[in-house]
Amino acid sequence: MNYQQWLDSLRDKTVAVVGIGVSNIPLIRLLAAHGVAVTACDRCERERYDDPALLEELDSLGVRLHMGGDYLEHLEQDVIFRSPGIRPDIPPFQAARARGSRITSEMEVFFEVCPCKTIAVTGSDGKTTTTTIIAGLLRAQGYRVHVGGNIGHPLLAETENIKPEDVAVLELSSFQLMTMRRSADIAVITNLSPNHLNWHTDMAEYVAAKENIYLWQNEGGKTVLNHDNDLTRALAPKVRGELVWFARVSDAGSGVCLQGDEIVIKGGRSILPTSEIILPGVHNWENYMAAIAAVEGMVTDETIRRFAASFTGVEHRIELVREWKGVRYYNDSIASSPTRTIAGLRSFSQKVILIAGGYDKHLDYTPLGKEILEHVKALVLTGATGPKIRQAVVDTKGYDPALLPIYDGLDFAGALYKAQEIAAPGDVVILSPASASFDQFKNFMQRGDTFKALVNQLN
Repeated sequence: MNYQQWLDSLRDKTVAVVGIGVSNIPLIRLLAAHGVAVTACDRCERERYDDPALLEELDSLGVRLHMGGDYLEHLEQDVIFRSPGIRPDIPPFQAARARGSRITSEMEVFFEVCPCKTIAVTGSDGKTTTTTIIAGLLRAQGYRVHVGGNIGHPLLAETENIKPEDVAVLELSSFQLMTMRRSADIAVITNLSPNHLNWHTDMAEYVAAKENIYLWQNEGGKTVLNHDNDLTRALAPKVRGELVWFARVSDAGSGVCLQGDEIVIKGGRSILPTSEIILPGVHNWENYMAAIAAVEGMVTDETIRRFAASFTGVEHRIELVREWKGVRYYNDSIASSPTRTIAGLRSFSQKVILIAGGYDKHLDYTPLGKEILEHVKALVLTGATGPKIRQAVVDTKGYDPALLPIYDGLDFAGALYKAQEIAAPGDVVILSPASASFDQFKNFMQRGDTFKALVNQLN
């Protein structure tokens, strides 16, 4: 089914869009503009919605608004689009399915109607940077690239302008992948570790959701997996198309791996000296390896080296905010899991002052304790997970409170001010929370922006 056929198929149907958020607003506008009978549902009361002008616009387009605590009642439409953050198996959706409704999402439909090659990236850590590198490499090579999913713009409403010779590069979360029944032409899984276990029923469900990025490929597809990661290595038997490994530590065979200080491919051809990658941290070498494996045959070695020498990274990912009074302040707000914070800590050659803690996703902080002992000179804690992180450190063999002071019970701003107070010239202060942001912020971007604003106000 192409894009126009999909739109035409909805003209005699009723449609509900659940969640009036970033990913769904273009979809609601698109459906209304094409004369589809659409209802937009959101748990927020109309009087409290943060963009009343948008609601007035939707009213003028003929969109029926169903907002407030009962927003999931009376879902009787023929097609229902869910927001990625809402589980697909909640009772209102189950009841709608029993009545004959089709439950789908903006991203699922995009995969059905997209006219060009798709490259999709998922994983527990490194998704955004790897996606951005892939898109940047393709653009540098001259391709017209459309970036979507968790980053960029929702692409379904832009499908009309996508040409067959273009490339769509997508970052996909487990929430988006959970009910996906189509896979990308080129699928990348950067790594897997416990994450979002407050949303998924267990780790098995989380991994199963991630697998949908490649399970629906045919023999013409390509899957890129991390050979160093036990969980991704175990997925290999299910790959139906071409399997390409990448590895920094182990031997990736004919894939992309590290030999000395060189990223090499297919048994030894040098692609990129690590010295030419200006992003800090060995985890970014891995992101480049995954990206190189994905775009092999589409991008030249020269383009890869030229891009790596100029790409400074993605906002909120070990982002240098400011150097003030000899202290460098870094924003790593993206680090919403212990593994992500561990990668950030390992990016520095010196011990840092770490600000951590936030919303509790019920993750295991035990492995973080050892890393904090090795890489942190002072620990400043905030948020609901602060006590868990403290306990992980205190329980680690070799902990000495005289060598690693811990400051906790602070609010977010207070944590920064405490870090500023104890920092000396030459120190690094890094916000790398190892926790989600939802205790105090809408998302990790708002948390990072708040941190940057506070740092820039220091005087």
